[in-house]
Amino acid sequence: MGIFSKISGAFNTLKNGMVSAIILCAGSSTRFSNGGKSKQLAEISGITVIERTLRAFDKCNSINEIIVVVRKEDAEDYKSFIYDKGFKKVKCIVTGGETRQASALRGFKHVSEKSKYIVIHDGARCLIDNKTIEAVLKEATKNGIATAASHVTDTVKVADKDGYIVKTLDRTNIWNVQTPQIFEYKKYMVSAYKAKQDGYIATDDCMLAEYAGFKVKLVDTGNDNIKITVKDDIKRAEAILSIRGEK
Repeated sequence: MGIFSKISGAFNTLKNGMVSAIILCAGSSTRFSNGGKSKQLAEISGITVIERTLRAFDKCNSINEIIVVVRKEDAEDYKSFIYDKGFKKVKCIVTGGETRQASALRGFKHVSEKSKYIVIHDGARCLIDNKTIEAVLKEATKNGIATAASHVTDTVKVADKDGYIVKTLDRTNIWNVQTPQIFEYKKYMVSAYKAKQDGYIATDDCMLAEYAGFKVKLVDTGNDNIKITVKDDIKRAEAILSIRGEK
């Protein structure tokens, strides 16, 4: 599964142990339409989505190593790109599986034996910053598992199969969940392998933890941490960067 490996010579180690980040870039990108290439290779103000994402994690002092999970057909593009940009913490690139869940597990198999915390992040959430990573990690070290999230501000309705409203939910306790999602190593291992053994399918890694019976702490990190999904999201990202005073 490993396409290339480049282990950094020096890791900064938290008092709580090493922190390994798994960056997921193995999705089909069908809604983005980037000429068959991964949406993470699209550009926002001249810088690719994945470069922005990796730059944030590479510069974060609490992150010790990075595993990038990609589609097989994009592997050579990522290999050249990562070498050219000189990301020091990228340990290896691995090919993903048929689902997000399978891709995360493939990445997990490559983390260091010394790792105590596992960070799962969508490569398409390229506006991630150090403050957000550190905030979620802080809660994970206290609670075992934590995730970036934001409060729902719209009124939320439940509909029947014909599209008619059945009821209105109390939005007070409803959240939009983002990434990074950060886990103690052993809790992620139990969650991932229990789901695999039981054939349980999840759409994010917090669901795996919930299924295994673990509690997940929500960390309010605001609404800027958007995921690039369709072409219009590029404009949204550029607007957010402009407001931040960044390029």
